[in-house]
Amino acid sequence: MAKGYWIARVDVENQAAYDAYRSLNAIAFAKYGGKFLVRGGDYKLARGEGRKHNVVIEFKDEATARACYESAEYQEAVKHLAQAGKTDLVIIGGYDGAQPGD
Repeated sequence: MAKGYWIARVDVENQAAYDAYRSLNAIAFAKYGGKFLVRGGDYKLARGEGRKHNVVIEFKDEATARACYESAEYQEAVKHLAQAGKTDLVIIGGYDGAQPGD
């Protein structure tokens, strides 16, 4: 079964709101087994429009990734995220199929 992922991009404009969001999202991520694969850091924008902060979170599967997003714990955190700045979030299932060269 393929894993599930959150791919988030954020322009933090209100650090206090973002800090509150992060302290609350930790509750949901712990409950649903979210694991940070990418959490900020330097990056090269190769094409398109970027945001200042990029995050990739892995879950055991897409259903768990969606359940985390819809949980009461995460929805409480989202109240602060709405005030933190511009955000994009994609929830997507991983790929377990053939790879180049297979």
